[in-house]
Amino acid sequence: MQRSHRNKIVSLSAGVLVLIALLLVVFDEKESDIPRAQIPLTKVIDQSIAWATIAFDGFFNQTTDVLNGLNNSIENILTFFPIYKVEIGTFPLFVPTLVVAVSLLTWMLTTNISVSITSPLILWFMVYIGLWDETLSSLSLTLAAAGIALGLGIPLGILMAKWNWLENVMKPILDFMQTMPPFVYLIPAVMFFGLGAAPGIVATVIYAVPPPIRLTNMGIREVPKSLIEAGNAFGLNSFQLLFKIELPNAMPSIMMGVNQAIMMSLGMVIITALIGAGGLGERIVYGITRMKVGDGVVAGLAVVGIAIVLDRTTQNLAKRSRRR
Repeated sequence: MQRSHRNKIVSLSAGVLVLIALLLVVFDEKESDIPRAQIPLTKVIDQSIAWATIAFDGFFNQTTDVLNGLNNSIENILTFFPIYKVEIGTFPLFVPTLVVAVSLLTWMLTTNISVSITSPLILWFMVYIGLWDETLSSLSLTLAAAGIALGLGIPLGILMAKWNWLENVMKPILDFMQTMPPFVYLIPAVMFFGLGAAPGIVATVIYAVPPPIRLTNMGIREVPKSLIEAGNAFGLNSFQLLFKIELPNAMPSIMMGVNQAIMMSLGMVIITALIGAGGLGERIVYGITRMKVGDGVVAGLAVVGIAIVLDRTTQNLAKRSRRR
């Protein structure tokens, strides 16, 4: 009985394979009749971008000037601090005063002695590997893009927490933004803003803004209802409730969004070197295109160093907000 059942299965499988082979033979010649694209989506996108480039040319030019000005201002502040050279015997000791300012700033923000010591030492290391200027360029791009992303993301997250309909609208948009490959953002950025720092900042902001939106929304929604009811009982209005109860209790989640936005900005800033943003990413691209392994690896180590400084600082800020 089992053998007969097995034979039926084998026969049926063989028949299915023969039928598939016949179908492939019959329809092989007609494969070319199938259209490649029935919906001309590529053409629609190209025409839309071409129209927007012409129609909003003035807006894009002004935005480019503003973004370049913001980036240049931050970079000028970072490069304002001089580097002093001290001769110790035959060994030249370079002392960038920026590392002293970074040490004081990280201590004031985190009150963590290890962070306030390791952060300036990591930046000091950039001087001796010859990547000080590139490091400051990448850092200024990161701070500019992360600042804009946070300035947009935190208020939008607050609005999402207040309005359920806005959350329902924004969730698929944020999903789309986070699943889109980051390289794709470079294409419209170049078309609208040209080459340089401005398109790099725009692409980075789009890539880095979803985490602060999501985490701000989540943090406010997770504030205990008992605290909200207590605030209402004391007669707090909506703004007082937001700034005295909801935001302070949501601060750990918001700070996590700040951390994610800064780290994602740094990662995207490296990619934007492909469209002329400069910085450490330019050295990495040079190492790849010219097969200069050493240049690429050293620039990668510098990126890791910046990431450690920014990550440790923001994480300790988040821990400090939890203690409060």
